[in-house]
Amino acid sequence: MKKWKFGIVGAGLIADFHARAIQDLPNAALVGVYDMQLDRARQLAANYSAGSYETIESLLPDVEIITIATPSGAHLAPAIAAAQAGVHVLCEKPLEIALDRIDTMIAAHQKAETLLGGIFQNRFNAAMIPLREAVMQGRFGAVTYAGVFVPWWRNDEYYQGSWHGTWQLDGGGALMNQSIHMVDMLIDLMGLPASVQAYTATLGHKIEAEDTAVAVLRFPNEALGMIYGTTASWPGQFKRFEITGTKGTVVYLEDSFSVWQFADEQEQDEEIRKRFGQIETKGGGVSDPAAISYQNHMKNFAAFLQALESGCEFEIGGAEARKSVELIQAIYTAAQKGKIVQLDNRS
Repeated sequence: MKKWKFGIVGAGLIADFHARAIQDLPNAALVGVYDMQLDRARQLAANYSAGSYETIESLLPDVEIITIATPSGAHLAPAIAAAQAGVHVLCEKPLEIALDRIDTMIAAHQKAETLLGGIFQNRFNAAMIPLREAVMQGRFGAVTYAGVFVPWWRNDEYYQGSWHGTWQLDGGGALMNQSIHMVDMLIDLMGLPASVQAYTATLGHKIEAEDTAVAVLRFPNEALGMIYGTTASWPGQFKRFEITGTKGTVVYLEDSFSVWQFADEQEQDEEIRKRFGQIETKGGGVSDPAAISYQNHMKNFAAFLQALESGCEFEIGGAEARKSVELIQAIYTAAQKGKIVQLDNRS
């Protein structure tokens, strides 16, 4: 079995999730870690019997894939360097904080014929399989509403002396960093909205960007929707997705279903309720970003490798990973200008 040689760029909190995911994949091996702070690279590399590198230029010749775990606004440079070296890239969310930077990344990898993919590990929760099937089968009838809620908490220490909540490196606040996973889930199941209007505010923390945001959406099929995201809701509650229509309703609560009901009850529905109806009572990153599991990262990485090995399209390629940033940027524009913003659904 071929073992793909990985390098990790950036050695902060999320990099350890990457390292554990790579370690558990039978067809992957972590070769090295690069971080601008060499001591951090050395520490992470030592934990996984890998090498540490003083420059990205020295890392790239030794690997076939890099994962990017730097601050969000520092994804562009390593992604371009990797493309120029013929190295594939799997990048943490968001792909970058501005659409022109993302487009530059996509173009570079298209030119190099390398694969650029995003990390949205929540797409790989087991509960997403029956939910996607229900949407694709039209079991909701005419969908009338879909919304996501991320009522999380981050304390002041999380932001102090950090890039989090800054426009330059985070590209925003509660939406661009924490809520983007659920924004991606909404897009995955419903597609990009046709239009959005919104409010954002900084109410619970002294940061540059928003810690609270509400957006109202209209989808191309005329369904309505909503996005609520915050890091100023103590003590933090589980993330939630709701979808309802003329023939069904599902409420997805922290990777489980608190509601799974359809007018045309099918044989598998009771089994789905039994399997995914047990709601966890703790964890999920509601107040601690380190509290999530790395298992879905591993599934995300495995899907990326499968795409490389089969030559098939990766489900979170550059164009797909771009959409969540497009929507969040539209929300920011709508809030700043106090008007409805139309989205380009050709992407």
